[in-house]
Amino acid sequence: MSLDFLPGWLREFLPIAILLAVIALVIARLPRIKLGHTDAFRARRIRNWLPLGLTYAFLYMGRYNLKISKFAFEEMVAPDGGALMGNDDFGWIFGIGTYVYGFSFLVNGPLTDRFGGRFSILVGAAGAAVANLLMGLGAWTLLHGGPGFDFVSQNFLAVYATLYALNMYFQSFGAVAIVKVNAPWFHVRERGVFGAIFGVLISLGIYFAYDWGDMILKAESLGLAWVFFMPALLLAVFWVLDLLYVKNTPGEAGHDDFDTADASSGDDGPRLGAVAVFQMMLRNPIVMTIAGIEFCSGFLRQAIMQWYRTFAKQTDGALGLRGDFVYENWGMLLCCAGILGGVFAGTISDHVFHSRRGPVAAVLYGLMLVSSIVLTFAYQTAVVGWLVLFMSMAVIGVHGMLSGTASMDFGGRKNVGVAVGIIDGFVYLGTAVMSVTYAIALPKEQFGENGELTGPVLEPDNWRAWPVAMVPLALLGLLLAARVWHARPQPKKAS
Repeated sequence: MSLDFLPGWLREFLPIAILLAVIALVIARLPRIKLGHTDAFRARRIRNWLPLGLTYAFLYMGRYNLKISKFAFEEMVAPDGGALMGNDDFGWIFGIGTYVYGFSFLVNGPLTDRFGGRFSILVGAAGAAVANLLMGLGAWTLLHGGPGFDFVSQNFLAVYATLYALNMYFQSFGAVAIVKVNAPWFHVRERGVFGAIFGVLISLGIYFAYDWGDMILKAESLGLAWVFFMPALLLAVFWVLDLLYVKNTPGEAGHDDFDTADASSGDDGPRLGAVAVFQMMLRNPIVMTIAGIEFCSGFLRQAIMQWYRTFAKQTDGALGLRGDFVYENWGMLLCCAGILGGVFAGTISDHVFHSRRGPVAAVLYGLMLVSSIVLTFAYQTAVVGWLVLFMSMAVIGVHGMLSGTASMDFGGRKNVGVAVGIIDGFVYLGTAVMSVTYAIALPKEQFGENGELTGPVLEPDNWRAWPVAMVPLALLGLLLAARVWHARPQPKKAS
């Protein structure tokens, strides 16, 4: 039966909706871990994490829309005659933003532990909305002219590096907020399932950024500026919903608080200062090993997400990948891969490995290592798109399990802001290293007299650095994951 009568965006979203429905059914049929939660508590917990989680997804949309905008910016001619945003420009803008994101946790982690996750999601959503609004105004000026046209076009790299860095500072509140809020609402034994939820939310955000962003870019009534305006608008809407519904703890929502059995269990002493908490976390070998694993995840995840479509587009004359099913449905397929990876990781963590996170990370990194080696030989074949999707499934599963779940377990609900700050900060330090690595190693765009793309960037052999750079990171991630195979959170003795 034809589905042409449905709006385009709904046809695009239908496979994801079906996948989510099947996963919800499977999770509902799993044996329930009995912790004494009432039906009223479970319902209120959903009303707490759902608007918070969708805000996080739309933060992702307002983060990776930079990649979608590149497809329009790279077709605009800069004053020097090159692309307004070439591969190297994108690498520097994204790299600077991710360095800012990574180091922002030094401030935002302690702020979140002090003022709560609700405070952080409200600040992060508001700031990211404003930054996206400003980037949209810059794009509008370039498209339609105006008083700022010369300034923006002549200083494009500086303007967008600054605005994207501002955006990423506020974006960094998101991960800390979502983990900080949910730590008191989920027991250690049920956090694997929350890790699956975290992976689903990440994956939806990727879908919003890539597929919705691509539809917005191609829509005659919207276009480039709305790639930034739309997430700003959605973040403003969900800021209001978060203000109304999100509570830091069950007690604030009218339910009983309970012992979550994480690293803060039994710790009824005074709150430590930020410096003392940082010192405690930096001396914790498990937290730092997880941070090292997530450094590798940050490099690998973004090496795939940010560069596959650029590789496919620019080598299309030789490989013919542009326009195939994977290329045209990149966001939707990334979303499905991420959802499957997150649900697989969360389910086997709670129901096979008894809520240990290390074995899950090791299994998935083993898959990443094998796949990255295969990719170095297969990146010029038709299988490349499906292979990198499989790798995305594995690495998003690791990321949801460690940043979204292990950070709660080993940081504890009292200090989880600093713990997730350190861990997620390493994720984006890995991403920043990836951005700078590829900005230097990948071929640069050149243009002919008629504005057509030419030069080494069109030859697949010149892209070999793309898959080769992933192999050592996958190996390092596997070795580090094996070190925390038996790790469990150790509750403190009550003082």
